[in-house]
Amino acid sequence: MKNVFDYQIEFSGLQNRMAQMFDPKSGHTVMLAVDHGYFQGAPAGLINLRKTIEPLLQYCDAISPTIGGLKTSIDSRMRTPIILRATGGNSMRKPEELDDEIITVSVEEMVKLNAVGFTVSCYIGLDSQTQTIQNLTSLTEEAHRFGLVSIGITAVGADPILTKFVKGEREDGGELTQEDKKEAIKYLKHACRVLSENGADIIKTYYCEGFEEVVESCLSPIVIAGGTKRPTKEALEFTYNAIKAGAVGVDMGRNIFQNENPVAMIRAVRAVVHENKTAEEALHLYEKYTKE
Repeated sequence: MKNVFDYQIEFSGLQNRMAQMFDPKSGHTVMLAVDHGYFQGAPAGLINLRKTIEPLLQYCDAISPTIGGLKTSIDSRMRTPIILRATGGNSMRKPEELDDEIITVSVEEMVKLNAVGFTVSCYIGLDSQTQTIQNLTSLTEEAHRFGLVSIGITAVGADPILTKFVKGEREDGGELTQEDKKEAIKYLKHACRVLSENGADIIKTYYCEGFEEVVESCLSPIVIAGGTKRPTKEALEFTYNAIKAGAVGVDMGRNIFQNENPVAMIRAVRAVVHENKTAEEALHLYEKYTKE
């Protein structure tokens, strides 16, 4: 089972900031993604951002807000490491243009806001691929001068072929075929490798069957995205499977803050990521936490 300390990190400042995001014993991380508003507006669970965040902060190893969410809804006395969303310019009002992202936060602003790193979405295989890779490379080059951590996200936009890998089902609602699953591995291996080759220190991607191949082919440590809201048991299962396959953590949002019991869910996820609990053991813990 890999952890982040298995990877060689070149810069001492970067190494220090990376260490802030990862548990020193497990070498893994539970990051809380709350940046969805930059293109979704006010999704369920994030309408009152401050109210959502406050009870979860003590259980996450890092938090991923937008610049607006950070400035308006997070206490400046907070000690949780900040991973700032650095690209945007799109919205669900134009879903066909979701891959058309630009840089929205400067490195200078990241430093002023005491972020330890940033996230950039890259849309491999879509129309804005070049633009979004350039977003990653230009920000990473400048941010590394200050020792900030670069996280590249293998985003899929509204592409119907790619989004079925994220949802885990076909457009007609049926299960993925074996051929679909092979294509998912092929795509994610390609996308993760491209981002790591272009300088991302950490890759955020989606879990699929055969995830060991994705981890093996990527030069950088991988954290998995939670994706769309799923039943508690299913979310814990893919978290367990991803960690077992070599992911160094999760950057989970909707499967935590849209869960019926967000605090119980993030605690159960931590049990999988940091304590090697199975999905079944974590589900029992979740049920226990909901009664407290």
